[in-house]
Amino acid sequence: MQFGSNKVDKIIVGLKRVVDYNVRVQVKSDGSGVETDGVKMSINPFDEIALEEALRIRERGEASEVVAVSIGSSEAQQQLRTGLAMGADRAILVKTDEGLDGLVVARIFKALVEREGADLVLLGKQAIDDDSSVMGQMLAAIWDRPQATFASEVVIDGNTARVTREVDAGLETIEVDLPAVITADLRLNEPRYVKLPDIMKAKKKPLDEVSLDDLGVQAELQIKETSFEPPADRQRGIVVDDVAGLVSALKDKGLV
Repeated sequence: MQFGSNKVDKIIVGLKRVVDYNVRVQVKSDGSGVETDGVKMSINPFDEIALEEALRIRERGEASEVVAVSIGSSEAQQQLRTGLAMGADRAILVKTDEGLDGLVVARIFKALVEREGADLVLLGKQAIDDDSSVMGQMLAAIWDRPQATFASEVVIDGNTARVTREVDAGLETIEVDLPAVITADLRLNEPRYVKLPDIMKAKKKPLDEVSLDDLGVQAELQIKETSFEPPADRQRGIVVDDVAGLVSALKDKGLV
């Protein structure tokens, strides 16, 4: 970033490949994970919102380039191509078939940020598959840069970003110096619809592949997923005639 200017040179946006939010998730019969064969996969919805915000910042003339990044197998190219069709300038796939935890992913993004010289990292506040909501915070910590999480509004003003955050008590507005990490909440924007001409143009945009070794990152996991199981079946409800019947039913279940 050229300090004193009103433009961010480069924005990196993370796009995670997840089971589409309209799909009912099924656990594999052996309990080793979630079934993905033949299942529709999409960009994590919060990441799509983050990308839309990055594109709007660039379209306002406040950024020069938007780079979409995904981590995973070659199948993640599909989500990156969607990101390119939305308007990202180029994409990077960090190719790996290993399952990674949040800290390793944060280290990967830190390596990419330093390699690309990014001024802003925009991420979804969480992924709908694990709901961990930690990657943005971890990246800011190991990058030693400010963070603004759960953003519902972002305004770039020179070398700072003014971010309105959704918190338990309502809304709060903070300013952070750039470079920084911002995570997008649901009400930040409405992502644009991708049209066929944009999909065709995206095929000509650059999509580079790099490995963990290229970035100097080791897949040293702090958390290991050992097994998966579906939630217990919901018990059938009962109908009571009055308050006394309700109290009696709760006592029978040991709830009062």
